[in-house]
Amino acid sequence: MMRCQIDHIGVAVAGLDQALSFYRDVLGLEVEPAETIATQQVRAQFVRCAGAAGGGGASIELIEATADDSPVGRFVARRGAGLHHLALAVPDIVAALAMLKARGVRLIDETPRPGAHGALVAFVHPSSTNGVLLELKQA
Repeated sequence: MMRCQIDHIGVAVAGLDQALSFYRDVLGLEVEPAETIATQQVRAQFVRCAGAAGGGGASIELIEATADDSPVGRFVARRGAGLHHLALAVPDIVAALAMLKARGVRLIDETPRPGAHGALVAFVHPSSTNGVLLELKQA
């Protein structure tokens, strides 16, 4: 059994500034500084959602493509802005990937790559997850 918790929900956006006008200005949520993730060709900005007890809780990751031919750029061109992926925090991403591969799960990344906040990330193909792009993240 894989131990995990929801880390964040990724939302693909056409522009970070426009998206922030809702999350920051309308909802009043705390916004972290933007970060460029070259390996994924995106600019990402996390919006914090406090947990029910005032601590922890999942975040919303707003992701804007830095290249039209990147995965997020193609996603927005085909489907428009919207829910992109669900990220699960795992304690050992290498072990999680090995377990999934052994169980016949289709992986986009067989080895972790650098992600936001200096974390290691890997993606699981939606064909194995009932249509949801799943990101595994190890802090």
